[in-house]
Amino acid sequence: MPRSGFQKACELVLAEITQVLPRLPAGQAEALEEALLQAPAVFVTGEGRSGMVGRCFAMRLMHLGLNAHVVGETVTPPLHAGDLLLAISRSGRTDTTVARARAAAGLGGRVAALTAAEQSPLAEVSHLLLALPTSRPRPAGESAQYGGSLFEQCSLIVLEAIALDLQRRLGRTREEMDARHATIE
Repeated sequence: MPRSGFQKACELVLAEITQVLPRLPAGQAEALEEALLQAPAVFVTGEGRSGMVGRCFAMRLMHLGLNAHVVGETVTPPLHAGDLLLAISRSGRTDTTVARARAAAGLGGRVAALTAAEQSPLAEVSHLLLALPTSRPRPAGESAQYGGSLFEQCSLIVLEAIALDLQRRLGRTREEMDARHATIE
């Protein structure tokens, strides 16, 4: 039976992701894990779909028992010296994200950038860099997907893998994480 257009699209998306993830620079994810564990509080920022990925990660950090917040929410507390801001931007040039990273650094916070642009204003202001190689040409050219889809997909997977490794390192059980899950949805 011939594969449908949908099946071919799924295969293409998965193939692109599996080309990116093995090319992550060594040690960068582990450095982010250490920074997350050392920070008194973690703040996450990003615009558009990058911001949505960040919100997912902040939620998972909360499930792990870390003090995590999304920048811009009305209940977000102040960032203090020693806190960590994770700023997500494929281009590393998103005005709001870069401005928030500069503000956090100015307050004595540490800034971790998750970006595809190693040479960017966001990378320059950051103390840690997790560079996803999604903007570099693949053997067959750039991503077939629209916009930053490949970056956003890989960001979500990388951050979920970090959360899973942190769960193991912290010894958090599913029951402990369930106890932190929202009860009013």
